[in-house]
Amino acid sequence: MIRVVLADDQLLLRAGLRALLDAEDDIEVVGEASAGAEAVDLVRALTPDVVLMDIRMPGTDGLEATRVIAADERLAETKVVILTTFDLDEYVFEAVRIGASGFLVKDTEPTELLRGVRAVASGDALLSPRVTRRLIGEFASRSRDTSIPAARELALLTDREREIVGLVGEGLNNDEIAARLVVSPATAKTHVSRAMVKLHARDRAQLVVLAYESGLVRPGWSQGSGQG
Repeated sequence: MIRVVLADDQLLLRAGLRALLDAEDDIEVVGEASAGAEAVDLVRALTPDVVLMDIRMPGTDGLEATRVIAADERLAETKVVILTTFDLDEYVFEAVRIGASGFLVKDTEPTELLRGVRAVASGDALLSPRVTRRLIGEFASRSRDTSIPAARELALLTDREREIVGLVGEGLNNDEIAARLVVSPATAKTHVSRAMVKLHARDRAQLVVLAYESGLVRPGWSQGSGQG
C-alpha cells in the first residue's frame, strides 16, 4: 500500500485528489494539510511514502516544507512531489534541487497523476525528458555558484558512472539506459545507485540537477547524438 499525504491550501483540490487516490486498491491517503508547517508535522508523525506538496501555501510554503522533510534523515524514504500550476516554474526547480523527487502540474490527467505517484513510490524521479530540459536546463544554466562544486563532485565517479549520470540527466529510466549502453537493466540500476551514493544524492531527481549544473548535460543536447 502506498501511503500518501496531501498538502494544499485548496480544500476542493485536496478533496478531488483524495477521491482519486483512495479509489485505487494500492494507494491510501493517510493525512491532509493546508499549510507547509502542518504538512511537516503530519509527515513526521505518519512517515508516508509520498507527499503531494503545493508549492505556494500560506505561512511556511511548500518549498520550505520540502527543505525540512528532505533534510530529516528519519524521512529518507518519504518522497515529495511538488504540485504546481505552471511546469516552467523556478520554485519547482529549487524544490527538486533541495530534495523533491519531481513535480506534477495541477491540471495533469488523472491517469498520469496515479502513474506518477506509483513511480515516485518505487524510487523513480518524476521528470519527463521534455520538462527536464525546459525546467532544469533553463534554471541550472543560471546557477554559476553551484556549477563548479557540482563538477568537482562528478570527479568522484568512474567514466561509466559519469556516462550513466548524463543519461539520467536526459530523463532516461534504467531500461532506456540499459538499451542505450547495451547492458542489462540490473547493471544500469547498479551504476545509478553507486553514483547516487558517491554524490550523496537523495534520488534520481538530484542526479538530474547535478548533471545540468556540472555541465555534463546541456539543454537540448543528447549524448546519443552529440548535437542539439
